Amino acid sequence: MTLLRRHPILTAAFALALAATLFFGFRTVQRTLYWMDPAHQAQALEPWMTPRYIAHSWLVDGRELARHLGVPPDPKERPTLETIAQKRGVPLAQVISEAEAFLALHAKRQAQE
Repeated sequence: MTLLRRHPILTAAFALALAATLFFGFRTVQRTLYWMDPAHQAQALEPWMTPRYIAHSWLVDGRELARHLGVPPDPKERPTLETIAQKRGVPLAQVISEAEAFLALHAKRQAQE
């Protein structure tokens, strides 16, 4: 308590820094454990998935995948494959097959390296 009385601003700043460290540390561990689970790696494409999610699952560049699917890399908007198909006016199966073709091309490039 003496420290709080003598240095209230420094104590508050330290508490805030500690809280931020714990929060972001927890999020990092949580996301690491999620993506380390084999069930989340190289998942079959589903309509609810976003290009960013697919990129994490397949370890590809999300911006490249989004560009391939005709989505501007805008961080404010994260459309699903289903939304992409609706906006483009094409069947969902076409968007999924385009994403799968991108993933296959990426896998082929990886195999050549």
